[in-house]
Amino acid sequence: MSEVSRSAVVWSTRSLAFAMLCLVTIASQAQPPVPAAPADGAGLLQRIQASARELNYSGVFAYQQGASMQSSRITHVYDGKSEHERLELLDGQPLEFLRKDDEIQCLLPQKRAVLIETRTARDRFPGLMIGGPDQLGEHYDVSVEAEPERVADRDCQVITLRPRDSDRYGYRLCADSSSGLLLRAQTLSPEDEVVEQVAFIALQVGADVDRKQLKPRWKTEGWRVVRTQLKPVKLADLGWKVGEPVGFHRMMEVQRSMGGKPDVKQVMLSDGLAAISVFIEPYSESHPRQVGPGARGAINVVGRRLGDHWITVLGEAPLGTIQQIADSISYTPVAARKP
Repeated sequence: MSEVSRSAVVWSTRSLAFAMLCLVTIASQAQPPVPAAPADGAGLLQRIQASARELNYSGVFAYQQGASMQSSRITHVYDGKSEHERLELLDGQPLEFLRKDDEIQCLLPQKRAVLIETRTARDRFPGLMIGGPDQLGEHYDVSVEAEPERVADRDCQVITLRPRDSDRYGYRLCADSSSGLLLRAQTLSPEDEVVEQVAFIALQVGADVDRKQLKPRWKTEGWRVVRTQLKPVKLADLGWKVGEPVGFHRMMEVQRSMGGKPDVKQVMLSDGLAAISVFIEPYSESHPRQVGPGARGAINVVGRRLGDHWITVLGEAPLGTIQQIADSISYTPVAARKP
């Protein structure tokens, strides 16, 4: 995958593993009232999503993929109209992400650069769903466990989502009993084994969250600023066909332009929870000559050459689903179509 594709990956997957390359807050003193915890799974999922967006919170969470683990610090403040957020990676290459609503800035201190992009999918931890809970009912069985668990010294309710087919993973979630905030999310294999997980290890929730933590560590004056331009496109009109597994729907189709690099077309598919992205870019000698799948935790990746293009399909779904999408992609130049 080219540098452009790797940068684009950050904006389109839920997984922090791909945020290592580059993913992107002032509030009122009053915290919005926390609604009573619903008893049903759909209600709890809605509460998780609303809490991630509307609560003030600050904490450290750990993200584990196989033997790899990465910790991050997040501060989130909501002023009744806008969200402000700062995410700082605490391990490896220093990176910071600053967000106001849908605009995200990625600070790369080693390159003295700021990447800016707008995104609309609210799929970052402790957010959860890309769609609504009603979209999940067709393909997941949702259940709520009676006994609470404890994460980051807080009681939490356990919600399990078991897939009804082999096209997607299962999930085990733990939502804070008092606030509804998602404290832990585990991705499950068909054998019910945890293939990756993310969880808070320290957390503060409430209006007394220190807003000074929203200030970036780095002074970016004089840094290079690169803004990704997103242009809506219809790939079918350009000659591309991309198959959709049952239950997955197109969330967006865009063409990305960034810093004079070749344009990259992207399709994002989702079943309301899992996200899969297809990237189409010009083929170059920097791409591998051999085609083969790769995996890291729950993220599977398949790359293939198609004529003068390189296709990358990746997402939090079983390899068979990712391979199915990659094999479905075809291209017929518009000029070659029959009238």
